[in-house]
Amino acid sequence: MIQYALKCSNGHSFDSWFQSAAAFDKLSAAGMVTCAVCGCGDVEKAIMTPRVRSARRSDDVDTPEQPKAEAGGDVSVATPSPDVAKVLSELRRRVEENSDYVGKNFADEARRIHLGDAPERAIYGEAKPDEAKALIEDGIPVAPLPFVPSRKTN
Repeated sequence: MIQYALKCSNGHSFDSWFQSAAAFDKLSAAGMVTCAVCGCGDVEKAIMTPRVRSARRSDDVDTPEQPKAEAGGDVSVATPSPDVAKVLSELRRRVEENSDYVGKNFADEARRIHLGDAPERAIYGEAKPDEAKALIEDGIPVAPLPFVPSRKTN
């Protein structure tokens, strides 16, 4: 896993984790990396400070250093502010109240709704990156959510 500091064309800074550098490049090229603040699709990597622990002292605690701001820029931190956490919690609540969870059948169900083979309704679920890319290429409107469905994986 790799964490990148990202910045959208509207000037919002945020962090996101990716499976690898190649995974970021692939998702970015497919237009699947969007701003966590405004949803803008024009996102690029921002300058970030490496998190390196000093080897000189044995009592160093394994805590990340705070990134330093560029001149006139915002500081991105991995932990969302209480306001952001509150907004994300409210978004999750609204999505769960007003949508049907279709699990790993998301891509199939979204395609069925788009083709008129299933009743039109709001849905959310899980899709692999290639499934989401295929939906987008076919003109089926989808958007990534900034949270993971609350289901047990074990």
